[in-house]
This record gives sequence, C-alpha cells and structure tokens, in this order.
Amino acid sequence: MTTPGTKTAVDWLVSAAPDPEACRRQWRRNPLGVALLPAGRRWDVLILPGELGQATLGVLALLPAPPGPVLADSGDARLGFFVPPGTASRWIGTGVRGAGRGSWIVVPYPGRATDGVRWLVLPDGRGTLTDPAVLELAMHEAAAPAEGGTGRKP
Repeated sequence: MTTPGTKTAVDWLVSAAPDPEACRRQWRRNPLGVALLPAGRRWDVLILPGELGQATLGVLALLPAPPGPVLADSGDARLGFFVPPGTASRWIGTGVRGAGRGSWIVVPYPGRATDGVRWLVLPDGRGTLTDPAVLELAMHEAAAPAEGGTGRKP
C-alpha cells in the first residue's frame, strides 16, 4: 500500500538519480525496497545520533513549517535530515555526520514498509528541505534538557 503524494515524492527523489528509470527498477527489484541515491545534487543529509535526532524532530514538529524529509535507520540509531545541497561540507558539529557531494544514501520507496531504513517524514514532492539554521536551533533546544539547560522536552 502507498500513501497519498507518493508519486510526486518518488518523482522528486528519482530526479537526483543519474538514471531515474534505473532507480525505479532498483526499488521494484530490491527485496528490501531500497535504492541508492546520490547526495549533493538535490539535497545533502545530516545524520544525527538517534536520541538527539528524535528529540530534534520533536522540536521541529512544534514549528509551523514542517521539516523536510527525515530517514531513520533500523533500530533508530541514526536519523538523516534532508537539507540543501552544500550544507554537509559547511557543517561543523560534534557527533553529526554529513552526506554531501560524492556520498550515496540508502533510500526506501516512499510509503512502502521496509525492515530497515524508513521514512519518519516523507518527501512532499515539492523539494521541501529542512533549513540548516532551523535544524541547528532545534538541535540546541533538544539537547538543552540533557545538558541541564532550560529547554523544553519535545
């Protein structure tokens, strides 16, 4: 079963692939329902440790504008936030990994259940990405309770 908006999400995702039709075939044929897509063309991905990523997503969910796509690996050990291209090469942050130009990411088919990586926030098909400045502020807000600060818990 697929969710509403899947076609536009798929179209947007495969637009980053060197061969969009090969990407579609890979999704159909891969028993895990995933494909590899290059980062750095339409988006970069900032990868946060699971606990911080979940808390950060909770803070972003309180904002009026929705975040861009967010992936979680199996077990929620890491979350990947889709941000504008070029962000990964400029990001300075302890414990945050960046996937930018020259990196490839495992991407599940939108709206289809998989045993591994999955969407926490589906792509909207319009290219909405998380603003890196907003993501950084949300990370600080999310980390503040853990550091004994005065931030809210998500």
